[in-house]
Amino acid sequence: MRRIIRQRQLRARFFDGDLFADPAWDMLLDLTAARAEHARVSVTSLCIASGVPPTTALRWIGQMTDAGLLQRVEDETDRRRAFITLSDQAADGMARYFAELGSQAAALV
Repeated sequence: MRRIIRQRQLRARFFDGDLFADPAWDMLLDLTAARAEHARVSVTSLCIASGVPPTTALRWIGQMTDAGLLQRVEDETDRRRAFITLSDQAADGMARYFAELGSQAAALV
């Protein structure tokens, strides 16, 4: 999963990064990787992973939360911080997406 994220970021070495701006997808990829690694992702970290300005990232987080794709979890030890996780619906969608990619890649060989 992290390899896919690095490959997406590599494009910016060859093309204008704004050409490929897709903050929602970058957030879903980052949260999927974090889920597989059993890691928590703070709002700040997710904003950075989105590759867009923080105000834009926060707007996307809000829209994706409203759409039921993300869940906000307050930090029990520090009320100023919150973590973002994939909803079960989003995690299932990402799992099915990558399973389909895998089966299609195998068909190409």
